[in-house]
Amino acid sequence: MFGATFKLIDTSKRVTATADKAAFKNFAHAAARISKDARASIENAPGPSLPGSPPHTHRGSFLRRGIRFAADKQGAVIGPMASVVGEAGSAHEFGGEFKGNDFPERPFMGPALDQNLDRFAGEWQGSIGE
Repeated sequence: MFGATFKLIDTSKRVTATADKAAFKNFAHAAARISKDARASIENAPGPSLPGSPPHTHRGSFLRRGIRFAADKQGAVIGPMASVVGEAGSAHEFGGEFKGNDFPERPFMGPALDQNLDRFAGEWQGSIGE
């Protein structure tokens, strides 16, 4: 006859907590980098920028200051705050009417995301354990 005993240790809560912590760290880092790149793409310059290129700012760092991010373990939200820039951010990013003027697309958030996609895809590898 053969006998065996074993002890089972449940570490699922530890694994879940570690995964949540890594997810928050990665989302927050990605959101911070994307918002930084979006801010950097907006130039102080007279006149409008060319359609298809990031917008110019004429009031110092008005549009740049409005770009914020919030992250948690499930994802991140990044973009210009309506309370700071109103609908101007949307009119520039997607084109459209703002204060009676028709704006062509001058995206700044989409290109910032695109330029960081490859970089952050690799950051998830190895973020939990070895």
